[in-house]
Amino acid sequence: MARWVHVVNASRGGVELARALWCASFACRLRGLMFQPPPEKGAGLLLVEGRESRAGTSIHMAFVGFPIGVAWLDGARRVVDFRVARPWRAYMPRLPARYVLEGGVDLLEDVALGDVLEFVDASMA
Repeated sequence: MARWVHVVNASRGGVELARALWCASFACRLRGLMFQPPPEKGAGLLLVEGRESRAGTSIHMAFVGFPIGVAWLDGARRVVDFRVARPWRAYMPRLPARYVLEGGVDLLEDVALGDVLEFVDASMA
């Protein structure tokens, strides 16, 4: 069964960034947004690694036909990097991260370095 979370920017008064699919399995993280239509506004993926790493949270944009907004978070859920990712490129965060939030480019309008994000189980909200 799919697990969904609301990703909220606690540093900006609880602004909701996305309703995201919790993506902790290798297969889910590998597939990401490949072969998918662009995410709807307010929707995304939250890729979850077992530990903080730069290489482990790198992303590829192979077979993703549109740009996306990406934010990397460390184990404390603090934003350590963010950028617009474009098709057919690979990206690695500047600092080790444990979580990767992917969504529409507009996602980045409410994200800054150092912001702390919270994950709220969508079934509880």
